Amino acid sequence: MDGTKPSPQGTRTQDELFVSQCNLLALHKSLPLKWPTPAELPASPKKRYRSEYVYPWGAVLADPEAIMAWKDLSEFDLLLRLVDFSGLRPVLAHLLGWKSGRGWEPFDPVSFFLLMAWQITHRWSRSQVLQNLTDERYADYAAQFGFRRGVYPTEGGIRYFLTTLGQNSAADGQTVTVEQGETLIQVAVQKLNLLLVQAIGVMRQVPVLSPSAWEQALLCPDGQIHDASSNLRCISVTESCYQPSTAENPRPCAAKEKERRGCDCTETACARICRYATPRDPEARYIVYTGSNQPSGSPNGSTRSDAKEREAGEDRYGYRSLPLRLADAQRRFSVTLLDDVRPANGHEDVPSAALLLQLHPLYPSLRVDAVAGDAGLGYEAFLHTVYAKLHARRVVDRRCHQTDGNKDQWVLRGYDDYGRPLCQYGYPLNSYGFDRERQRHKWCCDKTCLQGKTPHVQLAQVTYPPPECPYQATEHQHGRVINIGERFPDASIRLVRDIPFGSRSWKALYHRARNAVEGRNSTFEAWGFKRMPVFGLPRSKALIFLADVLDTLTILARLVREATLAVQLT
Repeated sequence: MDGTKPSPQGTRTQDELFVSQCNLLALHKSLPLKWPTPAELPASPKKRYRSEYVYPWGAVLADPEAIMAWKDLSEFDLLLRLVDFSGLRPVLAHLLGWKSGRGWEPFDPVSFFLLMAWQITHRWSRSQVLQNLTDERYADYAAQFGFRRGVYPTEGGIRYFLTTLGQNSAADGQTVTVEQGETLIQVAVQKLNLLLVQAIGVMRQVPVLSPSAWEQALLCPDGQIHDASSNLRCISVTESCYQPSTAENPRPCAAKEKERRGCDCTETACARICRYATPRDPEARYIVYTGSNQPSGSPNGSTRSDAKEREAGEDRYGYRSLPLRLADAQRRFSVTLLDDVRPANGHEDVPSAALLLQLHPLYPSLRVDAVAGDAGLGYEAFLHTVYAKLHARRVVDRRCHQTDGNKDQWVLRGYDDYGRPLCQYGYPLNSYGFDRERQRHKWCCDKTCLQGKTPHVQLAQVTYPPPECPYQATEHQHGRVINIGERFPDASIRLVRDIPFGSRSWKALYHRARNAVEGRNSTFEAWGFKRMPVFGLPRSKALIFLADVLDTLTILARLVREATLAVQLT
């Protein structure tokens, strides 16, 4: 034994319960897996379609040997056989806003869904996937999706499908309320999350998730930037850039307000919208990680003579998806529970808190143990939601503040720059764990000052060890004892953590969370979503949600195949 940690696949194939329950032979009597249509959802009002999806492998299900041969298929091909997508039809009809059976005869929305999944997994363009659909080599796929020979959708049909899904996602005005101090913020609910909830429902028909992953859930919210299909021209573009401009009512220039060159918007090309804006991606916004390096002559150059060149960095212009991931530590994979898509320059904390608030009605049996994320989530709204609404532990990277560098202030406020409590003489307290029932973190000084240890902060005019400390007395067995709940005594919440920052437990949960979100990021980049292949927020939103659904379902197919191969090797 060389002590090397096995791969995630190796870990799963050594799990006897996973292998015995999730292989194709064990599942064949329960196949196909049914798409879980909500009981309250009415049937699609359309009675006739130009295509019609019907699960095509019903006759094969009676033959276990034929089913076992499916292990050699690709993840997408295996997925088509594992799941009966018929139950998705009324869901998509609802999300598309179909309310009447009258009017045109559309294609079956399930056919469109499978066509989009086929396109995403192969990273084809819209024209490529439509051309392949008509190719005789792929006639079997066209039939499996439900298309009739010679009757195929157009590029306009795909644009309609994505645009309508994206526009309708938040069109009904339903919101969730996030508390930010005394302010209440309304965040739009995305109906496209129904697809993610139902994809998780399909996955849970097979016991690929370990029981602990659901009953002691580690949630991992994060943001991923997706460049817009349009090319960036002005980094200061705002909503006003898309408003008409006249001599009587000139358009304000956000770039000039930031002392950049900007645009006068006096030319004819600027009458309707600013010529430096991106009309096909009006909601896209600019962010930079470590600076910007614009070429000379661009509208983003500063007009100040004393302006200094900014540090070079990566410019991004587009959108931000906010997946809420569930990490399975035992079986070493993760899936997306909910998502949201916004302009790239928006903060993550409030919409991520809104996703957490939607968990209980959408996943009533989920029991959250901890929520882990990066420093972008270290704000009041998010930290309060995790503690007060989910009653979960906060494992969020520290968000620094300029006051953290002043050690003299640490003793006055009672904690250091990592959120570790200090006594009045500058000694750090020791963690005695988090009481889940009382939701408080116990800290004790253990009379550290009497053990010859150096204080975190050494105060002037104090003799060490301090003889005047009252907690040195024998009646205080552990010295000074304090309990930290949601906030520190000074009412600050920014650095309060329910697991000591940097401890072994903290690192294990945080790194597990980072792996969960990076796994999704790498999958999306492999599918070509670092830059969106479609224009506009509605289409980008719909495509990202569909990709999250496909990610969950292909993970299911991959795990079933792994379990099947492991059975044959034993």
